[in-house]
Amino acid sequence: MKNQTFDVLILLGRPASGKSEIIDFLTRTPRDVRRRRFGIGNMDVIDDFPMLWTWFEEDDILSKLGQPRLHSDPNGHFKHVYLWHVLIERISLEYRKRLRDDAAYHDHTTTIVEFSRGSQHGGYAEAFRHLDEDLLRRAAVVYVRVSFEESLRKNHRRFNPERPDSILEHGLPDEKLARDYRDNDWDTFSATDPEFLTVHSIRVPYAVFENEDDVTTDSPELLGARLRAVLDRLHELQRVRWEEPVSAPLALPADVVCPRFAGS
Repeated sequence: MKNQTFDVLILLGRPASGKSEIIDFLTRTPRDVRRRRFGIGNMDVIDDFPMLWTWFEEDDILSKLGQPRLHSDPNGHFKHVYLWHVLIERISLEYRKRLRDDAAYHDHTTTIVEFSRGSQHGGYAEAFRHLDEDLLRRAAVVYVRVSFEESLRKNHRRFNPERPDSILEHGLPDEKLARDYRDNDWDTFSATDPEFLTVHSIRVPYAVFENEDDVTTDSPELLGARLRAVLDRLHELQRVRWEEPVSAPLALPADVVCPRFAGS
């Protein structure tokens, strides 16, 4: 098979659930090992946190200049719910630009998309409505499951006030974490099918990475073993999806084939 890696892997979960640590682990894994063991090629991460953090920084600059804030209030809450959807549309736009600029992009690259959503701002059901359909057709989803209490604990643990813009060291105030992420719609969003999400009539395979025991902190061997099991499962679901008959042609290049791992 020409393509032995995932095209798009979407990482979801509450803040501090372990998503960024999984990405960091994969980044540190040698490329040939990452491709062979996890089916991940060159990594191109599209994360909405740097986007929203830029908005907060710009709003603080505007306040300093005596101008109205555009996106957030002084407490860091978005002024409009639709701004959460703008971030997902921005992810989709960034992805389309990758494909525009490199016709062979997925021959060598796996796109990692990362974001969190709570019911307060539409949840995952609303967020997925704003993802590009071509991205969805190529995607597999990993949901990193932790309770709100574990999210809160790890949010405290990782926060470095000297680096609030850091992917691995940013944190949220308890009040904001509770308001925006205590309620989570993942279980209802995924309830209709234990293997596939359906968005815009597109079936997207998913698997759950259980992390209440926090294998993503200082446990690289456990993290690697659990991640391998989750991604192996997703590989099988990808194969099922690609072998399903479709009623209309997908908007994919003719040479795209089922992602398949090269072996262990």
